[in-house]
Amino acid sequence: MIGVYARVSTEEQAKSGFSIDFQVREGKKKAGTDEVKVYNDDGYSGEFLERPELTQLRQDVRDGIITKIICLDPDRLARKLMLQLILTDEFEKRGVEIIFVNGEYAKTPEGQLFYSMRGAIAEFEKAKINERMTRGRKEKANQGKVIKNSFTYGYDFDKEKGELIINEQEARVVQLIFNLFTRPNDIAKGINGIARYLTDNLIPTKRGAKVWHKQVVRQILMNETYTGRFPQNRWNTEGMLGNKHKPKDERIPMKLRPKEEWIYVDCPEIITKFQYEQAQKILGEARRRFAKEGLNKYLLSGLVRCAECNNTMTGRKSLNWGKHSFEYTDIKKTSGAKFKGCGMKLPCETLDKLVWERVHHWLSQPEEIAAASMETTQENMNELEITRIERELEKTRNSRKKLIKLFSSDIGMGEEDIREELKELADKEEALKKHHAELTAELVGVVDQESSRNLLKETLEYYLTLNPDELTFEDKQNLIRRVVKEVRVSKKEVHIISF
Repeated sequence: MIGVYARVSTEEQAKSGFSIDFQVREGKKKAGTDEVKVYNDDGYSGEFLERPELTQLRQDVRDGIITKIICLDPDRLARKLMLQLILTDEFEKRGVEIIFVNGEYAKTPEGQLFYSMRGAIAEFEKAKINERMTRGRKEKANQGKVIKNSFTYGYDFDKEKGELIINEQEARVVQLIFNLFTRPNDIAKGINGIARYLTDNLIPTKRGAKVWHKQVVRQILMNETYTGRFPQNRWNTEGMLGNKHKPKDERIPMKLRPKEEWIYVDCPEIITKFQYEQAQKILGEARRRFAKEGLNKYLLSGLVRCAECNNTMTGRKSLNWGKHSFEYTDIKKTSGAKFKGCGMKLPCETLDKLVWERVHHWLSQPEEIAAASMETTQENMNELEITRIERELEKTRNSRKKLIKLFSSDIGMGEEDIREELKELADKEEALKKHHAELTAELVGVVDQESSRNLLKETLEYYLTLNPDELTFEDKQNLIRRVVKEVRVSKKEVHIISF
């Protein structure tokens, strides 16, 4: 039986005019009969072999159903020379004749050369089309046009003008999300709380879903577009066209381009740049501000760090002299913990009282906030921490040198034990170096203090509307997290670092 294969991709339909009907009609004419089996891949790229009708044609050839194949052109079979050769070789091995309407395929050196040249030219044309399309999109972006609809919540896309326009209803929700996240309130706590609030109030997502997921809220909070700057050319999608036809483990992932390659286009502003920067600041602390609640609640959950070993200090219930008590400690007993801690402990009641009294004092006397910020600036703390890390790095290097000497000597310590300790010290040194680099970069960089001052100002205004004697545990925790960036506990003192 004769098989007629036809293929048209979306871009080619608009340009070449070789429609599916035309290809089938020409194929039947070449066959001299209407008694043919048609294989029609409408809207599939010729860059890949994974096409439904081509797959069926190959199976029918293997089953002996098809004995002759007619196709308009070699590039209808595939756009890449290698794929064309794979298919023709596969068909010929099963004795199937391949006939092209536009030119004969002969088993001669000349015919092979001609066929290869046509395949190479088709592949070149496809590459040039892709290049022109990419260049055209970049040129449109450089002219201030929005290339395609990104379905950004808060905006609609005007395709004719190539611009984003505000969707008033969605824009109000965007403003609500930023306000709930950056300002003290009793409505929603953190990203999870905002997602639940939007879901409970039956506010639909961009695609009309009833449930808001925390990741969607996070993406909105991180989207710079709302400040009036829409970034384009962010993602490199090269090679992704055929992902839907590939196994999951062979699919090419989308890659983020370097920021200097992004092209920004002006669009209507929904929130101020200042509020956006506030949100980014809070997001940077979100893991600690909105730490996951365990069985017991701790007022300073996610804020306490040991100044001696730099481990975070978490709350736990301990048994001392037959009596249960709660304490903050840097000891890590979980499996796989890189650093076990130096054993710093402090009763929760003691530290909670100290920090709350300080925060209460600051908020009761606004002028104290500025003084406190000057007294315990992050810059000063960074300098102290850098000095501590440098001392710790020196100790770690010395420890490694001693172990290496042991390794080379014939002392009874087991080789595996030495290897394990060397690995732990190497991990510790790497972590210390990374932390040192981060702190040094912060010192060199210019810190935006305006955002911090505004956050404190809004917290103060919110605090003044409350009755201090009626504050709940959650109220105190919320206020502390908006004023205090970190609590550092050393053997001699406690440093409370404000924003």
